[in-house]
Amino acid sequence: MKLTVNNEEVFASTGGRPFDKKKPLIIFLHGSGFDHTVWMLQTRYFAFHGYSVLALDLPGHGLSKGKCLTSIEDMAEWVKNVIDKTDCKEASLVGHSQGCLIGLECASRYPRTIKTLSLMGGSGSMPVNPILLDLAANDNRKVVDLMMDWCHGPSGQFGTHSIPGMSHINIGSAIMTSKPLKEILCVDLHACNNYTNGFEVAKNLTLPVLTILGDQDRMCSLNAGKKLSTAIKGSDVHVIKNCGHMMHLEEADKILVILKKFIITNFPS
Repeated sequence: MKLTVNNEEVFASTGGRPFDKKKPLIIFLHGSGFDHTVWMLQTRYFAFHGYSVLALDLPGHGLSKGKCLTSIEDMAEWVKNVIDKTDCKEASLVGHSQGCLIGLECASRYPRTIKTLSLMGGSGSMPVNPILLDLAANDNRKVVDLMMDWCHGPSGQFGTHSIPGMSHINIGSAIMTSKPLKEILCVDLHACNNYTNGFEVAKNLTLPVLTILGDQDRMCSLNAGKKLSTAIKGSDVHVIKNCGHMMHLEEADKILVILKKFIITNFPS
């Protein structure tokens, strides 16, 4: 599906079903340097079970046009603009990593629009190692190799995938390197590094919030994720064992079970 937001063409996957604004809307927000394809195993289920789904490519990412947005705050405003373009009055947000920060900020700004918030592998602040920032700024492929190593837990490292023959690390590397690192990944990493408002906005959230964490996450530690969930009143917390940062790929089936229960309960179709 293509939309025009802020005079730029935006692409979003609809999970294999036509978009229907009469159905409850779920928006999926990818992490730094990625695109909509990381959500393919979750979006299809909801699209075929009573929901309208938009797995967005952020500006400049994947098939979306325009330049990358440089701040989490701008990304949150952009998500609200996307919702307005669909003519839907409300939506449920699902975010991974950087997508968690976007979801937090958007939900805090538009509490009447965002009905539920699901956070995977996120925290209230996500400082980035200066070495990664420098490598990305110099378009050095090593930044991708390092991130892919640190992003994946035991199953991802051994190449386990629900589709035989596919590799989490190779897929992630291909997505990240499909465009110049200094134009996409570098901008995303700086946006995450510069965002410091997450824990404060979390304290004021009143909507249902789901937090999913991996106990082997080396990009956003389990303790950092628990700190965020503690700041959110009534947050529903799940910890996936032997799982790293890319939980929605590494443990797609377990993630879907948790998401299904949370969203269907709090945002029924």
